[in-house]
Amino acid sequence: MEKWSLMSITVLLALTVRWAVSLGSYSGAGKPPMYGDYEAQRHWQEITYNLPIRQWYFNTSDNNLLYWGLDYPPLTAYHSFVCAYIAKLINPDWVALHTSRGYESQPHKLFMRTTVFVADLLVYIPAVILYCFSLKETSAKKKASTWGVALCILLYPGLILIDHGHFQYPLSLGLALWAVLCLSHDWDLLGSVAFCLALNYKQMELYHSLPFFCYLLGKCFKKGLKGKGLVLLAKLAGTVLLSFAACWLPFGTDVEQIMQVLRRLFPIDRGLPGQDKVANIWCSLSVLIKIKNVLSPRTQLKLSFAVTFLSLLPACIKLTVQPSLRGFKFALVSCALSFFLFSFQVHEKSILLVSVPVCLIINEIPFMATWFLLVSTFSLLPLLLKDGLLLAYAVTTPAFLAVCLASFSILEKTSAEDLQLKAFSLSLKGYVSWFKSFPRIVRSLFLLSLSLMGVLSVLSAAVPPPQSLPDLFPVAVAVVSCLHFLVFLVYFNVVILWDSKNRGQKKMS
Repeated sequence: MEKWSLMSITVLLALTVRWAVSLGSYSGAGKPPMYGDYEAQRHWQEITYNLPIRQWYFNTSDNNLLYWGLDYPPLTAYHSFVCAYIAKLINPDWVALHTSRGYESQPHKLFMRTTVFVADLLVYIPAVILYCFSLKETSAKKKASTWGVALCILLYPGLILIDHGHFQYPLSLGLALWAVLCLSHDWDLLGSVAFCLALNYKQMELYHSLPFFCYLLGKCFKKGLKGKGLVLLAKLAGTVLLSFAACWLPFGTDVEQIMQVLRRLFPIDRGLPGQDKVANIWCSLSVLIKIKNVLSPRTQLKLSFAVTFLSLLPACIKLTVQPSLRGFKFALVSCALSFFLFSFQVHEKSILLVSVPVCLIINEIPFMATWFLLVSTFSLLPLLLKDGLLLAYAVTTPAFLAVCLASFSILEKTSAEDLQLKAFSLSLKGYVSWFKSFPRIVRSLFLLSLSLMGVLSVLSAAVPPPQSLPDLFPVAVAVVSCLHFLVFLVYFNVVILWDSKNRGQKKMS
């Protein structure tokens, strides 16, 4: 009873923070003619409600694809239609065809914010609560209380600022979290359905697809492909096919419809990101060399595919050969980070696809998880400043750090064992003595990192850049964040490949 009381307080606090952030500005507020993501979501409601399904993804006189054309999978469109139906009942002007373009008012803002709030409350937050209750207390030294873990996850500022500030729905990440929760209870078919729904809500869930595939395939191999494993594989294949068929049913009667949706989902002709300052390798390298001016879009696609594939291969092979729930969660982090750093067409917000899996392992490696989550929020700073969310960023980020310090005492969790690096340190043999000072070095680097992010945050917010370098601070934020992420990628792969817990289990068996 006491656990539920504390969890209820945790949820109420998380909801209060979300609603407080939602009172602020949003993407593109008062900025015609294109406005921002808030208007994109409103426009999709307008289109899905007023036009027949066959026109949702096509350029017509009533649906100008150059003005926030629908470019997400069918479940996003269906969700937009549901929101539009409710909006029509409240005020038809909000979704009136053509005349509602750029519509802004306080009642409409309240409605839009409420739709995000309800989606969070119904999908994402319950998944977090149940996940935290499902965590096994394996070591009191490393674990915080269930409600403490939930509080840290629910107060992660990056997701709050993007969903309830910038404006975005948390449904794909929530559904993916439900999928992880199902797999942790060996409900593989339900987990597959949940992940298919996540993937059919946002195609960026491809970031998580390989760990799901490799983990389930590894389970099939482990059961034996001549017996139970083959049966499980057939059931999983059938579940995936049926889930996709149900989501795409309204489009399945026409091949051209399907191809047009796919062209909208994967517009490869755009090339690598260049306009927005994203903290990935391509934008960071553009400081030195403009890759878009050197390589064609097709060559850029091949290059990014090759680098991304090679970077995530070790984790995927390990997970397939030695499937474990712990390895699966770490692989979600590693593979998503590889996609973010090296893949084709990345948005700043895509870092949330890495951050949510990191939240799932904050109980395992509280120090590194907290550090990563702080850097991921910092990487969003240029976008948040553009949206007028500086105050929300300045309040939620230090508050999150304070909660993690109180829940986990993270500065005391910097030994090689706490960071899951004991097996790796032992494998270095002659360099083991260097690891004796490892905790002090890590703490120093953490404090240096916090100081650097703090200084850049203040400069970005308060100091005008030189006229000759208008993008100085956004580029600096992107490069600094990218360097952090590269180090984190190496770290997560080391933890996966030198998984001492799995080896210990093998020896015991």
